[in-house]
Amino acid sequence: MTQSRQEVLNDYEEYKAQGRIWGQVPVERITKIKFPRTPKAVIDRYLALPDLTTTVSDLLDGFGVQSVIAASYIKPLIDGKKIVGNAVTLRSIPERKTPTQGYIDKEPIKMSTREIYYLSEPGDVLVADFAGNLDISNMGGQSALVAKTHGFVGAIVNGAVRDLPAIREIDYPVWAAGVTPITGKFRMEAMEINGPVRVHDVVVYPGDLIVADDSGICVVPAELVEPLIDEAERVGGAEDHMRALIESKAPISELRPFFRKRYD
Repeated sequence: MTQSRQEVLNDYEEYKAQGRIWGQVPVERITKIKFPRTPKAVIDRYLALPDLTTTVSDLLDGFGVQSVIAASYIKPLIDGKKIVGNAVTLRSIPERKTPTQGYIDKEPIKMSTREIYYLSEPGDVLVADFAGNLDISNMGGQSALVAKTHGFVGAIVNGAVRDLPAIREIDYPVWAAGVTPITGKFRMEAMEINGPVRVHDVVVYPGDLIVADDSGICVVPAELVEPLIDEAERVGGAEDHMRALIESKAPISELRPFFRKRYD
């Protein structure tokens, strides 16, 4: 769903009246504010999949969609976490001034995760794109705390984060390209909220479903969210049957039809 500029401006004024606008990001840099979220019942069906990203990745192949990011590139900072939620996006670029000059000139801080947290809804996942920069922090412990208190289920960062002990202490799931102690203040600037972003080699749009665990991240296009989980549950039932056959040491003649059906 796209929004006209007038719709965005109307939503912006509505949210401002509700006290949900920080004003750190100019309204002309906000591409979208309101869009549909995936129903909780569907989210729960995804979370119930036994091999979450493995299953979703295979099915995305079947749907002809290339939107899976290996944990080799964007790593979980807390082991054993899995999340499913709709993407809200933030794209940033480096500042042109040096950080020292920014301090001297008393420039405003132009990075902003808080803006997007207040514009979003519980259950969302922040997808932050800083072009894979590994030196500068996109977010730290305080940002993660704001996100968690606003009901975010996690973050995907195409770049680095800091305050890793604090993020782990509050048990907030984050996947990131790297970790750094260097602040993003006076070093990066938020350029667009809720436009398309890139994470490794995958494009993410606001409203896409983010599915992530220890193995990596799957980005399910909004229009495929329900068809994919329907297919996942169908395939899962067949694989449960095949697993039972393997455990019972069934002969190859019994295994072959299930294997063919899975890969035909």
